[in-house]
Amino acid sequence: MTTTTPDVTVVVAVYNTMPYLTECLNSLVNQTIGLERLEVVAVDDGSTDDSGAELDRFAKEYPDTVRVIHQENSGGPAAPSNRALEIATGRFVYFVGSDDYLGEEALERMVAYADEHGSDVVVGKMVGTNGRYVRQAMYKKNDSDVSLYGSDLPFALANTKLFRRELVEKYKLRFPEDLPVGSDQPFTIEACVRAERIAVLGDYTYYYAVKRGDASNITYRADHLARLHCTTRIMRHTAGLIEAGPRRDAVFKRHFTWELAKLIQDDFLPLDPVTQRELCKGIAELADEYLTDELRDSLDVKRRVRILLAQRGAVAELSKAIADEAEHGAPPFLLEAGRAFATYPGLRDPAGQLPDRSYELVGEAVPGRLAAGTRLLSAGWERHGDTLFAVFTVRIGVSGQTGSAVIRLARTAMPKSADKAAARRLPAGDELPDPVGEFTRAPEPDGGGGTILTARIPLAAARIKAGVRVYVDVAGSTYEIPVRTRGLPMPLARRWGDTVPHRASANVNPKGRLVITTAPLWEPTASFRARVRSLLPRFKRKVIR
Repeated sequence: MTTTTPDVTVVVAVYNTMPYLTECLNSLVNQTIGLERLEVVAVDDGSTDDSGAELDRFAKEYPDTVRVIHQENSGGPAAPSNRALEIATGRFVYFVGSDDYLGEEALERMVAYADEHGSDVVVGKMVGTNGRYVRQAMYKKNDSDVSLYGSDLPFALANTKLFRRELVEKYKLRFPEDLPVGSDQPFTIEACVRAERIAVLGDYTYYYAVKRGDASNITYRADHLARLHCTTRIMRHTAGLIEAGPRRDAVFKRHFTWELAKLIQDDFLPLDPVTQRELCKGIAELADEYLTDELRDSLDVKRRVRILLAQRGAVAELSKAIADEAEHGAPPFLLEAGRAFATYPGLRDPAGQLPDRSYELVGEAVPGRLAAGTRLLSAGWERHGDTLFAVFTVRIGVSGQTGSAVIRLARTAMPKSADKAAARRLPAGDELPDPVGEFTRAPEPDGGGGTILTARIPLAAARIKAGVRVYVDVAGSTYEIPVRTRGLPMPLARRWGDTVPHRASANVNPKGRLVITTAPLWEPTASFRARVRSLLPRFKRKVIR
């Protein structure tokens, strides 16, 4: 090992991660920070594959940098990480999963930034590979002073960060060894609570999180009750660090919308009734203690309703809400006196478990849900005289006071920010396309809960290319929803116009959205137009005779 104090010690807890381990270790010894400034402490936690031998190979090749400890299996990454911390010597310590890897400049960049800004914790941009999801909201830019309570940091509580080791040792931060899932959260949360300064770096990809092909990452293997137990421990530990109030709510919003909400998804349905009741009981205990009114209202309506049904012990209603959404998608919104309610089971049911406000949209954006509930039912043409009408029938996921719902042709492109949700809430002051055509609205038959909107829109004799979009007011905001065809066959192109023949066609763009295009079949010159106008009276007289 090097005799000088390294800048950073990288801790690698290892258990059966070949062949991913090789790429991980290569990404460490090839860091631009240089071997003389780096210490790698890898703990083999009783691997039964070739991981131990691979670690020894790297230790032999890099004897002044890589140190390996072999121990019996402990059942998780906490114990090997703690063992590594006991012998770490770097000014900073960094944790990396043994199936993940780092960007080549990661450590050099993070250490330099921490030294420049006095950071106790540095969070470098992480991306997922092989289909692994990693939330990206907090990596938009570099920020030298981030708060745990006013940022997206509570949704990035993995320990894959740079920590000042002086902070770690001052507060004796270690990983709870009896938590099979989430053992890095208590460590990370406490480090962020104790830190004088936290930095986020979004200017480079520092960390690549790999989803293994065998899905054997420990998080993917834990059962529901084990995850509930671990989340309960994490939240109680956090409550001991942060007093009740907005700051605690900011952290606990993550646990209600992520860990607890994940316990009551589609895979809740096949669980046995005893396990379902135990899960609801555990969620209820946490909700009773930590779900403040402000935190409850900040949850999106889907998670809020499910959490509150679990809190009430309403297993049957909760199961129906999950099953209905899995089969039919998000339920329609009921519009009423400027308010909007998600029509989950129990709404307006005299025997229902929850008050109306539980189902209400409270300041949340809903374009994704509206887009999911909007679908084209039919498209066609009608011609009357020299006018061609485009006729559309669209199902929209709203009911009640739907008088604002219209279909219009929009000639401007949707912003890229709307692509993910496939719709958008219009900014204040944005003007809608001109209102043209006739509209009828009727409740969706067979109890579907939506509204069937039919539009008959005249097409001008001009060259246009316009997207077919629905506009509807929901809870005080106007939403713009592109109409997607979802594989529905389009009508054949239609010719119309006597003086100047035109062609109208209904097309599907690469995003699956319906677009109407009209254009003259040929462009007449000015002299030709004048000649036609002069001849029309003579032609009409001959026809009359």
